[in-house]
Amino acid sequence: MQGKVEICGVNTAKLKTLTNDEMMRLIDAAQQGDEQARRKLVEGNLKLVLSVIQRFLGRGENPDDLFQVGCIGLLKAIANFDTSKNVRFSTYGVPMIAGELRRYLRDYSPIRISRSMRDTAYKVLQCKEQLTNEQGREPTQQQIADKLGIALEEVTNALDAMTAPVSLYEPVYSDGGDPLTVMEQVRDRKNTDERWIESIALREAIRGLSDREKRILALRFYSGKTQMEVAGEVGISQAQVSRLEKNALGSLRRAISVS
Repeated sequence: MQGKVEICGVNTAKLKTLTNDEMMRLIDAAQQGDEQARRKLVEGNLKLVLSVIQRFLGRGENPDDLFQVGCIGLLKAIANFDTSKNVRFSTYGVPMIAGELRRYLRDYSPIRISRSMRDTAYKVLQCKEQLTNEQGREPTQQQIADKLGIALEEVTNALDAMTAPVSLYEPVYSDGGDPLTVMEQVRDRKNTDERWIESIALREAIRGLSDREKRILALRFYSGKTQMEVAGEVGISQAQVSRLEKNALGSLRRAISVS
């Protein structure tokens, strides 16, 4: 979906981006029943929805369907966000949108098996039953492959395709408290949802910085320059660089912290 700006009839290239102050004001109004405010909030956060659904593409689902589900998550985030907390809306909204997408994929997206794979699986199961009856024991996959005259890999894939999928949320152990799920046993602890959500929140927070703050952070932490070197390049004092850097980092920390 790279470069795609037309989705569900919405041209996202023309959408306005809301400031944090505008966001808070509109959320308060929307939660009081102002439909126009809610519509502006949705339009102002459609790019956020698109950034989240990028994570869920490549699973055979229609991007427009995922976009609509993501918008449902956005509406729930708007309805439940607490503007009194010192948290950016994107920090709260991203997990809400992602959660709605995960529920949709879990509940409505069964694994699809091709017709040819189903036909092969049917033949494999018939052959397995026949050889079991003849030998009085379950045959090996190689014996089934030899009997049908097909590759061992085809037999393995066919049997795997007919195995009922196990949900990542399936409990595998419980001692009376919260159960241990499959996801917790096989999860990638490096590329976790938490890190991914934080990266999106960080990008959103950086967009909220002034051009001067962005430049100072880039020179300090990307180019590795000292505050004195940055001051000379930007044309301000070292004390000003220090103050702007401190303010910018504080804004980023607040944006990615969840209370």
